[in-house]
Amino acid sequence: MTAPLLEVSHLRVEFPTRHGTLLALDDISFAIAPGEILGIVGESGAGKSLTGAAIIGLLDPPGRIAAGEIHLAGRRIDNLPDEQMRRVRGREIGAVFQDPLTSLNPLYTVGRQLVETITTHLDLTAAQARRRAIELLASTGIPAPEARIDHHPHQFSGGMRQRVVIALALAAQPKLIVADEPTTALDVSIQAQIIALLKRVCKEQGAAVMLVTHDMGVIAETCDRVAVMYAGRIAETGPVADVIHRPAHPYTVGLMGSIPAMDEDRESLLQIDGAMPRLTAIPGGCAFNPRCPHVFDRCRVERPELEVVGATRAACWRPVTPEAVQ
Repeated sequence: MTAPLLEVSHLRVEFPTRHGTLLALDDISFAIAPGEILGIVGESGAGKSLTGAAIIGLLDPPGRIAAGEIHLAGRRIDNLPDEQMRRVRGREIGAVFQDPLTSLNPLYTVGRQLVETITTHLDLTAAQARRRAIELLASTGIPAPEARIDHHPHQFSGGMRQRVVIALALAAQPKLIVADEPTTALDVSIQAQIIALLKRVCKEQGAAVMLVTHDMGVIAETCDRVAVMYAGRIAETGPVADVIHRPAHPYTVGLMGSIPAMDEDRESLLQIDGAMPRLTAIPGGCAFNPRCPHVFDRCRVERPELEVVGATRAACWRPVTPEAVQ
Protein backbone atom coordinates (compact mmCIF):
# COMPACT_ATOMS: atom_id res chain seq x y z
CA MET A 1 0.00 0.00 0.00
CA THR A 2 1.26 3.46 -0.93
CA ALA A 3 1.40 5.90 1.96
CA PRO A 4 -1.35 8.55 1.66
CA LEU A 5 -0.30 11.92 0.29
CA LEU A 6 -3.23 13.72 1.92
CA GLU A 7 -4.74 12.63 5.24
CA VAL A 8 -7.75 14.42 6.70
CA SER A 9 -8.58 13.23 10.23
CA HIS A 10 -11.76 14.09 12.17
CA LEU A 11 -12.05 17.52 10.55
CA ARG A 12 -14.59 19.85 12.14
CA VAL A 13 -15.38 23.30 10.74
CA GLU A 14 -17.52 25.83 12.61
CA PHE A 15 -18.99 29.24 11.88
CA PRO A 16 -19.55 31.33 15.04
CA THR A 17 -22.60 33.58 14.75
CA ARG A 18 -24.60 35.86 17.04
CA HIS A 19 -27.18 33.10 17.41
CA GLY A 20 -24.73 30.31 18.21
CA THR A 21 -22.13 28.19 16.46
CA LEU A 22 -23.01 26.54 13.15
CA LEU A 23 -21.39 23.15 12.58
CA ALA A 24 -20.58 22.98 8.85
CA LEU A 25 -18.26 19.94 8.75
CA ASP A 26 -18.55 17.27 11.41
CA ASP A 27 -15.85 14.61 11.86
CA ILE A 28 -14.69 14.29 8.23
CA SER A 29 -11.91 11.75 7.62
CA PHE A 30 -10.40 10.47 4.36
CA ALA A 31 -7.07 9.95 2.61
CA ILE A 32 -5.78 10.23 -0.97
CA ALA A 33 -2.75 8.34 -2.29
CA PRO A 34 -0.30 9.73 -4.89
CA GLY A 35 -1.71 9.32 -8.38
CA GLU A 36 -5.24 8.75 -7.08
CA ILE A 37 -8.36 10.78 -7.85
CA LEU A 38 -10.91 11.01 -5.02
CA GLY A 39 -14.32 12.40 -5.86
CA ILE A 40 -16.36 14.32 -3.29
CA VAL A 41 -20.04 14.36 -4.25
CA GLY A 42 -23.32 15.48 -2.73
CA GLU A 43 -26.11 18.04 -2.92
CA SER A 44 -25.50 21.76 -2.67
CA GLY A 45 -24.82 22.60 0.97
CA ALA A 46 -23.40 19.17 1.83
CA GLY A 47 -19.98 20.65 2.64
CA LYS A 48 -18.02 19.58 -0.46
CA SER A 49 -16.47 22.94 -1.36
CA LEU A 50 -15.98 23.77 2.32
CA THR A 51 -13.86 20.63 2.70
CA GLY A 52 -11.64 21.76 -0.17
CA ALA A 53 -11.40 25.30 1.22
CA ALA A 54 -10.31 23.94 4.61
CA ILE A 55 -7.58 21.83 3.00
CA ILE A 56 -6.10 24.70 0.97
CA GLY A 57 -6.43 27.17 3.84
CA LEU A 58 -9.04 29.44 2.26
CA LEU A 59 -11.94 29.27 4.71
CA ASP A 60 -13.95 32.48 4.65
CA PRO A 61 -14.08 34.21 8.06
CA PRO A 62 -15.57 33.64 10.55
CA GLY A 63 -15.28 29.99 9.51
CA ARG A 64 -12.56 28.10 11.35
CA ILE A 65 -11.19 24.62 11.82
CA ALA A 66 -12.36 23.73 15.31
CA ALA A 67 -10.95 20.20 15.53
CA GLY A 68 -9.12 17.57 13.52
CA GLU A 69 -5.90 17.55 11.54
CA ILE A 70 -4.83 17.79 7.89
CA HIS A 71 -1.53 16.20 6.85
CA LEU A 72 0.14 16.64 3.46
CA ALA A 73 3.00 14.20 2.74
CA GLY A 74 3.27 13.54 6.48
CA ARG A 75 3.39 17.24 7.45
CA ARG A 76 0.56 18.86 9.35
CA ILE A 77 -0.68 21.93 7.47
CA ASP A 78 -3.95 23.00 9.14
CA ASN A 79 -2.13 24.90 11.91
CA LEU A 80 0.46 26.70 9.76
CA PRO A 81 0.76 30.52 9.88
CA ASP A 82 -0.81 32.32 6.91
CA GLU A 83 2.52 33.08 5.20
CA GLN A 84 3.71 29.47 5.41
CA MET A 85 0.33 28.21 4.20
CA ARG A 86 0.49 30.59 1.24
CA ARG A 87 3.76 28.96 0.15
CA VAL A 88 2.30 25.48 0.62
CA ARG A 89 -0.79 26.47 -1.36
CA GLY A 90 1.19 27.49 -4.39
CA ARG A 91 4.06 25.04 -4.25
CA GLU A 92 2.53 21.82 -2.91
CA ILE A 93 -1.21 22.30 -3.48
CA GLY A 94 -2.72 23.51 -6.75
CA ALA A 95 -6.32 24.73 -6.89
CA VAL A 96 -8.79 24.73 -9.78
CA PHE A 97 -12.06 26.57 -9.15
CA GLN A 98 -15.46 26.50 -10.84
CA ASP A 99 -15.31 29.91 -12.52
CA PRO A 100 -11.93 30.59 -14.16
CA LEU A 101 -12.66 34.32 -14.26
CA THR A 102 -12.41 34.43 -10.45
CA SER A 103 -8.95 32.81 -10.63
CA LEU A 104 -7.47 35.02 -13.35
CA ASN A 105 -6.66 38.72 -13.14
CA PRO A 106 -8.39 40.38 -16.13
CA LEU A 107 -5.79 43.19 -16.25
CA TYR A 108 -2.76 40.93 -16.82
CA THR A 109 -1.88 38.58 -19.64
CA VAL A 110 -2.05 34.89 -18.84
CA GLY A 111 1.70 34.73 -19.45
CA ARG A 112 2.42 37.32 -16.78
CA GLN A 113 0.25 35.45 -14.29
CA LEU A 114 1.91 32.12 -15.10
CA VAL A 115 5.44 33.52 -14.97
CA GLU A 116 4.74 35.25 -11.65
CA THR A 117 3.42 32.01 -10.15
CA ILE A 118 6.37 29.98 -11.46
CA THR A 119 9.08 32.42 -10.28
CA THR A 120 7.40 32.72 -6.87
CA HIS A 121 7.62 28.99 -6.18
CA LEU A 122 10.45 27.70 -8.37
CA ASP A 123 14.05 28.86 -8.66
CA LEU A 124 13.86 29.91 -12.31
CA THR A 125 14.73 33.09 -14.19
CA ALA A 126 12.01 35.05 -15.96
CA ALA A 127 13.09 33.62 -19.33
CA GLN A 128 13.07 30.05 -17.99
CA ALA A 129 9.69 30.66 -16.37
CA ARG A 130 8.25 31.95 -19.65
CA ARG A 131 9.48 28.83 -21.46
CA ARG A 132 7.85 26.67 -18.79
CA ALA A 133 4.65 28.70 -19.06
CA ILE A 134 4.52 28.05 -22.82
CA GLU A 135 5.11 24.32 -22.18
CA LEU A 136 2.28 24.30 -19.61
CA LEU A 137 -0.14 25.99 -22.01
CA ALA A 138 0.80 23.49 -24.71
CA SER A 139 0.42 20.52 -22.36
CA THR A 140 -3.06 21.65 -21.33
CA GLY A 141 -4.20 21.90 -24.94
CA ILE A 142 -3.95 25.64 -25.66
CA PRO A 143 -3.27 26.03 -29.42
CA ALA A 144 -0.41 28.31 -30.55
CA PRO A 145 0.83 28.80 -26.96
CA GLU A 146 3.74 31.03 -28.07
CA ALA A 147 1.20 33.61 -29.24
CA ARG A 148 -1.63 32.99 -26.75
CA ILE A 149 0.68 33.48 -23.76
CA ASP A 150 0.51 37.24 -24.34
CA HIS A 151 -3.29 37.36 -24.50
CA HIS A 152 -5.60 38.51 -21.69
CA PRO A 153 -8.20 36.20 -20.09
CA HIS A 154 -11.12 37.81 -21.95
CA GLN A 155 -9.54 36.70 -25.24
CA PHE A 156 -10.04 33.03 -24.32
CA SER A 157 -13.23 30.96 -24.40
CA GLY A 158 -14.59 29.45 -21.16
CA GLY A 159 -13.01 26.07 -21.83
CA MET A 160 -9.66 27.64 -22.74
CA ARG A 161 -9.73 29.82 -19.61
CA GLN A 162 -10.25 26.68 -17.52
CA ARG A 163 -7.21 25.14 -19.23
CA VAL A 164 -5.21 28.22 -18.28
CA VAL A 165 -6.36 27.83 -14.67
CA ILE A 166 -5.25 24.19 -14.71
CA ALA A 167 -1.89 25.30 -16.14
CA LEU A 168 -1.63 27.77 -13.22
CA ALA A 169 -2.46 25.02 -10.75
CA LEU A 170 0.29 22.84 -12.25
CA ALA A 171 2.86 25.63 -12.53
CA ALA A 172 4.88 24.65 -9.45
CA GLN A 173 4.43 20.88 -9.93
CA PRO A 174 2.22 20.42 -6.84
CA LYS A 175 1.71 17.12 -5.05
CA LEU A 176 -2.04 17.70 -4.62
CA ILE A 177 -4.64 19.33 -6.84
CA VAL A 178 -7.97 20.43 -5.34
CA ALA A 179 -10.46 20.84 -8.19
CA ASP A 180 -13.75 22.44 -7.09
CA GLU A 181 -16.48 21.92 -9.71
CA PRO A 182 -13.95 22.43 -12.56
CA THR A 183 -16.39 21.43 -15.33
CA THR A 184 -19.72 22.86 -14.13
CA ALA A 185 -19.73 26.00 -16.32
CA LEU A 186 -18.58 24.17 -19.46
CA ASP A 187 -20.51 22.38 -22.19
CA VAL A 188 -20.40 18.59 -22.33
CA SER A 189 -17.71 18.24 -25.01
CA ILE A 190 -15.38 20.63 -23.19
CA GLN A 191 -16.14 18.85 -19.90
CA ALA A 192 -14.85 15.61 -21.40
CA GLN A 193 -11.63 17.31 -22.49
CA ILE A 194 -11.03 18.83 -19.04
CA ILE A 195 -11.72 15.46 -17.37
CA ALA A 196 -9.24 13.74 -19.71
CA LEU A 197 -6.70 16.46 -18.93
CA LEU A 198 -7.04 15.99 -15.16
CA LYS A 199 -6.67 12.23 -15.51
CA ARG A 200 -3.56 12.61 -17.67
CA VAL A 201 -1.97 15.05 -15.24
CA CYS A 202 -2.66 12.70 -12.36
CA LYS A 203 -1.07 9.80 -14.22
CA GLU A 204 1.97 11.63 -15.61
CA GLN A 205 2.89 13.69 -12.55
CA GLY A 206 1.76 11.26 -9.85
CA ALA A 207 -0.28 14.04 -8.27
CA ALA A 208 -3.21 13.27 -6.01
CA VAL A 209 -6.47 14.93 -7.07
CA MET A 210 -9.46 15.82 -4.91
CA LEU A 211 -12.36 16.43 -7.29
CA VAL A 212 -15.38 18.23 -5.83
CA THR A 213 -18.54 17.95 -7.92
CA HIS A 214 -22.28 17.29 -7.83
CA ASP A 215 -22.14 15.42 -11.15
CA MET A 216 -22.06 11.63 -10.75
CA GLY A 217 -21.24 11.28 -14.44
CA VAL A 218 -18.00 13.19 -13.90
CA ILE A 219 -17.27 11.07 -10.84
CA ALA A 220 -17.85 7.81 -12.73
CA GLU A 221 -15.64 8.90 -15.62
CA THR A 222 -12.80 10.39 -13.60
CA CYS A 223 -12.35 9.03 -10.09
CA ASP A 224 -10.84 5.96 -8.44
CA ARG A 225 -12.78 6.38 -5.20
CA VAL A 226 -15.69 8.54 -4.11
CA ALA A 227 -16.96 10.01 -0.83
CA VAL A 228 -20.66 10.89 -0.69
CA MET A 229 -21.36 13.81 1.66
CA TYR A 230 -24.58 14.77 3.39
CA ALA A 231 -25.13 17.64 5.85
CA GLY A 232 -21.44 18.06 6.65
CA ARG A 233 -20.61 14.36 7.09
CA ILE A 234 -19.48 11.49 4.88
CA ALA A 235 -22.45 9.16 4.34
CA GLU A 236 -20.62 6.57 2.25
CA THR A 237 -17.19 6.06 0.72
CA GLY A 238 -15.56 3.40 -1.41
CA PRO A 239 -14.40 2.47 -4.92
CA VAL A 240 -16.38 4.30 -7.59
CA ALA A 241 -17.85 1.20 -9.25
CA ASP A 242 -19.07 -0.22 -5.94
CA VAL A 243 -20.63 3.03 -4.71
CA ILE A 244 -22.40 3.54 -8.05
CA HIS A 245 -23.61 0.00 -8.66
CA ARG A 246 -23.87 -1.38 -5.11
CA PRO A 247 -24.59 1.59 -2.80
CA ALA A 248 -25.18 0.78 0.86
CA HIS A 249 -26.45 4.09 2.28
CA PRO A 250 -30.10 4.98 1.47
CA TYR A 251 -29.01 8.49 0.46
CA THR A 252 -26.51 7.10 -2.05
CA VAL A 253 -29.19 4.71 -3.34
CA GLY A 254 -31.45 7.73 -3.90
CA LEU A 255 -28.68 9.65 -5.68
CA MET A 256 -27.96 6.74 -8.01
CA GLY A 257 -31.66 6.18 -8.66
CA SER A 258 -32.13 9.78 -9.73
CA ILE A 259 -29.66 9.42 -12.62
CA PRO A 260 -31.11 8.43 -16.01
CA ALA A 261 -29.61 5.16 -17.33
CA MET A 262 -29.28 4.55 -21.06
CA ASP A 263 -29.51 0.77 -20.66
CA GLU A 264 -32.61 0.68 -18.44
CA ASP A 265 -36.28 1.10 -19.31
CA ARG A 266 -37.70 3.07 -16.40
CA GLU A 267 -40.90 5.09 -16.63
CA SER A 268 -39.79 7.46 -13.88
CA LEU A 269 -36.68 8.25 -11.85
CA LEU A 270 -36.42 7.85 -8.13
CA GLN A 271 -36.57 10.96 -6.00
CA ILE A 272 -35.45 11.76 -2.48
CA ASP A 273 -38.31 13.46 -0.69
CA GLY A 274 -37.60 16.60 1.33
CA ALA A 275 -34.49 18.76 1.36
CA MET A 276 -31.10 18.80 3.06
CA PRO A 277 -31.38 20.39 6.52
CA ARG A 278 -30.06 23.87 7.20
CA LEU A 279 -26.98 24.14 9.43
CA THR A 280 -29.22 25.63 12.11
CA ALA A 281 -31.59 22.67 12.06
CA ILE A 282 -29.59 19.46 11.60
CA PRO A 283 -31.68 16.69 13.21
CA GLY A 284 -30.38 14.45 15.95
CA GLY A 285 -29.10 10.96 15.24
CA CYS A 286 -28.55 10.38 11.53
CA ALA A 287 -28.96 13.69 9.68
CA PHE A 288 -30.69 11.86 6.81
CA ASN A 289 -33.39 10.31 9.00
CA PRO A 290 -36.26 12.71 8.08
CA ARG A 291 -35.85 11.76 4.40
CA CYS A 292 -34.89 8.10 4.75
CA PRO A 293 -37.35 5.38 3.61
CA HIS A 294 -35.75 2.87 6.03
CA VAL A 295 -35.73 5.04 9.18
CA PHE A 296 -36.41 3.46 12.57
CA ASP A 297 -36.15 4.68 16.18
CA ARG A 298 -32.39 4.30 16.58
CA CYS A 299 -31.76 6.54 13.53
CA ARG A 300 -33.43 9.48 15.30
CA VAL A 301 -31.36 9.38 18.48
CA GLU A 302 -27.97 7.79 17.72
CA ARG A 303 -25.57 8.93 15.04
CA PRO A 304 -23.99 6.11 12.98
CA GLU A 305 -20.28 5.97 12.16
CA LEU A 306 -18.76 4.68 8.94
CA GLU A 307 -18.73 0.88 8.99
CA VAL A 308 -17.73 -1.67 6.36
CA VAL A 309 -20.70 -2.80 4.25
CA GLY A 310 -19.59 -5.03 1.40
CA ALA A 311 -16.96 -3.16 -0.64
CA THR A 312 -17.83 0.29 0.77
CA ARG A 313 -18.12 1.98 4.16
CA ALA A 314 -21.45 3.53 5.08
CA ALA A 315 -22.72 5.53 8.06
CA CYS A 316 -26.08 3.81 8.42
CA TRP A 317 -27.86 1.67 11.04
CA ARG A 318 -29.82 -0.18 8.36
CA PRO A 319 -27.62 -0.25 5.23
CA VAL A 320 -29.01 -1.42 1.92
CA THR A 321 -27.69 -4.83 0.92
CA PRO A 322 -26.58 -5.57 -2.65
CA GLU A 323 -29.48 -8.03 -2.95
CA ALA A 324 -31.96 -5.28 -2.05
CA VAL A 325 -30.54 -2.97 -4.71
CA GLN A 326 -30.82 -5.65 -7.37
